[in-house]
Amino acid sequence: MNKLRFIIAVTLLAGLGACSKSDFAESYPDPSKINTSTVEKQFAGFLVTNREYVLPSYWNYFVVLRTSVNRYTQSVGWVNSNSQYVPGAASINDRWNNFYNLLSQYRNFELIYDKLSDADKTAYRIFKIAATIYLYDHTQRVVDLHGDIPFTNAGNLSGNGGDYGKSLPSYDQAPAIYTKMLDDLKGFATELNSLTVPAGILTGFKNQDFINNGDLSLWKAYCNSLRLRMLSRVSGVAAFTGRSTSESAEILGNPAQFPIVSANNRNIQIDVYNLSTPLNSSGFRSGLEDWDGNLAGKVMIDHLKANADPRLRAIFEPGVNAAGNYTGLDPMLTASAQTELVATGTLSIYNRSTLSRNQFFPGILMNAAEVSLIAAEYNLKNNNTAAAKTAYETAIRQSIEFYFGVRSLSNDNTSGALSPVTETEITDYLAKPAISWDAAATTADKLKLIAYQKWIHFNVVQPLDNWAEMRRLDGIPLSFEVDNSNVQKQPPYRWVYAGSELIYNAENYEAVRAADNLTTKIFWDQN
Repeated sequence: MNKLRFIIAVTLLAGLGACSKSDFAESYPDPSKINTSTVEKQFAGFLVTNREYVLPSYWNYFVVLRTSVNRYTQSVGWVNSNSQYVPGAASINDRWNNFYNLLSQYRNFELIYDKLSDADKTAYRIFKIAATIYLYDHTQRVVDLHGDIPFTNAGNLSGNGGDYGKSLPSYDQAPAIYTKMLDDLKGFATELNSLTVPAGILTGFKNQDFINNGDLSLWKAYCNSLRLRMLSRVSGVAAFTGRSTSESAEILGNPAQFPIVSANNRNIQIDVYNLSTPLNSSGFRSGLEDWDGNLAGKVMIDHLKANADPRLRAIFEPGVNAAGNYTGLDPMLTASAQTELVATGTLSIYNRSTLSRNQFFPGILMNAAEVSLIAAEYNLKNNNTAAAKTAYETAIRQSIEFYFGVRSLSNDNTSGALSPVTETEITDYLAKPAISWDAAATTADKLKLIAYQKWIHFNVVQPLDNWAEMRRLDGIPLSFEVDNSNVQKQPPYRWVYAGSELIYNAENYEAVRAADNLTTKIFWDQN
C-alpha cells in the first residue's frame, strides 16, 4: 500500500514547505482566470479541480452520496422517508457543475498545449495523454449517472473569447461518447509504449502529477484498466459486444504491451501525505458519519457474517451497545421501528478507524481488486472458467489486502485494534458454499458471485462504480420499501439533469427533455 511517492507538499508546492489552502490558491490560481499559464501548471490545476470528488470529502459524502447512491446500493442503512428515491437538487447540481469546471480546465489546458510549436507538442505529449485519461475516467462516471451529456463542444468559453451564446453546448449521445473515449484510450495505450519524454519535461511532469508521480508505467496501467472498465460496462450492448470481447482479450492476453493494475502497490489513487495541504481526507469523518450516514445495511452485514468474511471487522464495527455483535438496519422495517433501532446503539457502522476517521485514506481511481473482477467476468463469459476462477479468487485476496492495508495507514484507533487476517481465514472463506467458485453450478451463478464481490469491495468507497455495476449486472436481490408518497416509488435508473440546463441551455436541452426522468435506463443497462 505504501507506494514510493514524492510528498505532496513537495510535488505541488516545491519550496513552500508547510502550506495552507491559501498558499495553494496563490501558487495555483484558477488557470481560467489568469492570462498566462504553462502546460505544467495548467495540468496541475486541472487535476486539483475535482479533488474533493476523488479524495473522501464532506460535501461529496454528506450532500451528494448520503441520500442517493449509497442508499440505492444498500451499502448503508437509513431510516425510510418520503421522496427518498429522488436525488436531491444540491447533489445533482454540485456534481454537474464540478464536472463542467473540470472539463473547462481541460479545454484551457488544450488551448495552452495547442499553441506550442510542433516540437514542444511532442516533448509535452505526456501531459496531454495523462490529462485526457484522467478526464475520461470522470466523464464515464457522469455519463453513467445521466446518459447523454454535453461534451464535444462543452467547456469552450475561453476558447470562444468569452462569448456565452456561442459556448452553449449541444448534447452528445452516450454511446458516441463511449466510442470516442475507447478509440482515444486505445490509441494512447499503443502510443505510451513508444513514447519518449525528454528528461527535463519528465522532471516537470513528476513534480505536477500527484496521481502517479510521473510514473509512466502507472499511466499505462491506468489507461488499460480504464479501457477494461469501459469495455466491461458496454459488453451487453449489441453494438459494442464484439469490440468489448476483442479488445478485452487483447489487453488481458498481452500484459507486457498492455499492463493493467494487477497489485495493490500499483493502484491508481491520490495518496495523502500532508494533512495541511488540500490533498487530504479530513472531511471523510463528518461526511460519512453525520446524520447516521455510516449505518450498515442488513443484507451486506448478513452476507459478511454468514460467510465469515475476513473483511467484516476491517470495514465495519459493532454498535456501541451491541456487545460485539454485527447487525445491519433492515430497509423493510417501518420508519418508526428503524428510528428506535438507531437510537439503541446496537446497529453496526462503517469502521471509523479504517474509513471515516482515517485522514490518510486515499482517493481511489482504479484498484487491483476491481480490475481482477472485470477479468473474472470477461473470462467467464468467454468460457475460460479456469482463468475466471483464478481472477475471482485473486480479486478477493486483493480486496482483503486493500482494506487491511488502508487501515494500516490510519492515524486513528477509535474502533480498537484490528486483528490481522490469516491465510486460514481466507482459504476458509473461499471454500464457503455461497462464495466458492466451484460450488456455483451455472454461468449465471458464477456471475452472481462476481456481482456480490463487486458490491462488497466497492461499498461506500467506490459508490458510483458500485451503483453502475449493480444496475448493469442486476445480480443482488435487494428489497426496498415502496414510497407511496412519490411517483418515484423505487430507486431510480439515472439522475436527471442539473436545473441550470433547463434555464441556461434550454435550446440544446430540448433534444434530451423526453428522456430526462428517473426511469430511463442508461444505454448499457440491458436488464
